[in-house]
Amino acid sequence: MNDIIIISGKVKYTITLEPSVWIFDDRRIDLTTYFSTNKVNANSLEDYTKSVSKHWDREIMEGAIYPPTLKTEKKFEKEKVLTGTFGIPFKPFLVNSEPADEAQTLVIHSTDGDYEVLLERAFDLILAFSDTGKPLNADGPVHVYFGDGSNQQDPIKNVRAFTVK
Repeated sequence: MNDIIIISGKVKYTITLEPSVWIFDDRRIDLTTYFSTNKVNANSLEDYTKSVSKHWDREIMEGAIYPPTLKTEKKFEKEKVLTGTFGIPFKPFLVNSEPADEAQTLVIHSTDGDYEVLLERAFDLILAFSDTGKPLNADGPVHVYFGDGSNQQDPIKNVRAFTVK
């Protein structure tokens, strides 16, 4: 239970985060390339529609039986999950907690101290949960990165909770 992180404070719903299950989450991002690539504000619904359409087109053209290339792609993805360095955007969790209208800041509670972040900036945070395929046991369960990568070399470590104020 030491790896459970709570979002509480001026929120409508208290959220419990379990970083060990994020490896299976489709929202995970590869941190080895995330801060070095150009980010485009993409519409997630549009991306989803395009991916489903691509999959549907592939099934129409090739049939529902997976060709050898698709099997190879799946094997590559499984290996990537076992050896990759991943994070997950904090925004969906913060949005689901429904911060109060008067909320202004997010306090990141760490064993190293507390860090205050403006709520607008908190929506861009990235929570790292895996390094080379292994959970962040020594100084985790998560590391917090700012969305712009300004603390990429020195993330906030030993995070224990988040409080919206």
